[in-house]
Amino acid sequence: MRAAEEEENRRGSCGLLLEKYELGKLVGCGAFAKVYHARDTRTGQSVAIKAVSKQRLVKGGLNALVKREIAILHRLRHPHIVRLFEVLATKTKIYFVMEFAKGGELFAKVSKGRFSEDLSHRYFQQLICAVGYCHSRGVFHRDLKPENLLLDEKLDLKVSDFGLSAVNDQIRPDGLLHTLCGTPAYVAPEILAKKGYDGAKADVWSCGVVLFVLNAGYLPFNDPNLMVMYRKIYKGEFRVPKWTSPELRRLLIRLLDTNPETRITVDEIIKDPWFKKGYDEKMSRFHHEEFDLKLPESEERGTRRLNAFDIISGSPGFNLSGLFREESKMERFVSAEAREKVVEKLEEVAKAENLTVTKEGEWGMKLEGQKCNFAMVVEIYRLTDELVMIEARKGERGGVSGRDLWTDTIRPCLIQLSHKPAATVSGCSSVGAT
Repeated sequence: MRAAEEEENRRGSCGLLLEKYELGKLVGCGAFAKVYHARDTRTGQSVAIKAVSKQRLVKGGLNALVKREIAILHRLRHPHIVRLFEVLATKTKIYFVMEFAKGGELFAKVSKGRFSEDLSHRYFQQLICAVGYCHSRGVFHRDLKPENLLLDEKLDLKVSDFGLSAVNDQIRPDGLLHTLCGTPAYVAPEILAKKGYDGAKADVWSCGVVLFVLNAGYLPFNDPNLMVMYRKIYKGEFRVPKWTSPELRRLLIRLLDTNPETRITVDEIIKDPWFKKGYDEKMSRFHHEEFDLKLPESEERGTRRLNAFDIISGSPGFNLSGLFREESKMERFVSAEAREKVVEKLEEVAKAENLTVTKEGEWGMKLEGQKCNFAMVVEIYRLTDELVMIEARKGERGGVSGRDLWTDTIRPCLIQLSHKPAATVSGCSSVGAT
C-alpha cells in the first residue's frame, strides 16, 4: 500500500489528477489530509483539493467522519460556506475538490492582532448567516473556530471543515446530541457536562467565543491546565475587554451564557441591536431557493443526471465503496452505450436464460426465473451526455444456481458494457465497473 501511495504521489506531482486537475503548491497539512491549490484544466478555475489517505483513515477509524462530511457538504450551498464540487478517488487516496479560499484562515489574520469592532461585526454577521443556514438544514457544525473559517479573494468569510458536524438523524430520543467533540477552548459547557446537548445552542456558544477572539485578540477561556480551563468554561468565568462597546458587551454575555436554555438563539441574534446594524436582510433568507440543491420535480429518474455523490462507489476512479457503505447486493457500472443498447443486451441474456423480464418505469427492469431462485432489478441513469450508470440489485432469494447466473452470465455482460477509458497519470481509471 505504501509503495502504491509513493508511486501515486510521484506521478501526481508531475501530471494531472484524474485528467482533470493540475496540482499546485501545498497550502495546508494535517494529521490525515493535505490540501493543495489546484487548477481545473477544463475551466482554468482555481480549486482546493484535500487529499486524504485511505490507509490512514482506516487505521484512525475515521471512515464515518469522511462519509459524514461528504453527505453534509452535499446538502449545503451558501455564499459563506466552502463549496464541495466533487469527490474523487484513486487506489490510495480520496480527493475533496473544493472552492479555493484565497485569503486563507481567519485565524492567521486575528493571530496578528485583534480586529476593529466594525470588522468583527462584519465577520460575525457572515458567520451567523452561514450557521443559521446550516441549522435550518438540520446540520450542526460543532467545531466552529477561526482555524475553520476561511476567507475568499474578497476577504469574505467561508465556513469549512464539517468533519465533526452532526445532523438531525444523530439526535437521540431525548432530543439531544451526546457525542463529545470540538476544540477545547471553543466547546460549550453543556458538552462538558456529558448530559446531552442541543447542537444549535452549542454552535451559538462557539460563535460567541469566535466573536470574543475577533474583538479581543485572545480567548475568553484559556489556561495551560486543561481542567482549569474547562472549569472556567463551565462556570462562565471571563472578562470582556474595556474597549468593547456596551452593545457588543451585552451580546457577548448572552452568547456566552452557560445555561443553554437562556442562551441567545440565532433568531434572537439577528434581532440584536449591535448585530443588525447595516445587516442586509437578504442574508437571513436561509431558505432562499438560490441556495437549495433540490432536483426539479419535472426531472424523471431516467433522465436525471447523477453527480459524484450519486456515484460515490460507482467505479475504480471513484471507488469509495470500501469506506462508505456496508457490503450489499448492489453493484454499479458506468457505460458509454446508449440506454436502449443496455436494455437490449440484458433482454438477450434474460431470453437465453429463460428469465422473465418486467419493465420498472422507463429505464428499469426486473429479471426473475430459475424456479423463483433468482431475482434482480436493474435501473439505468443518465450520467453525462456520453455515459450512463447501470445499477444492479440482487434479491434475497437465490440458491447456488441464482448466484452462478449472476457471477457467470449477467455480471460479465454488464462488465462488457462498461466504459474503459485510458489510464490516468495516477495509474487508475476514472470510470468502470465496481
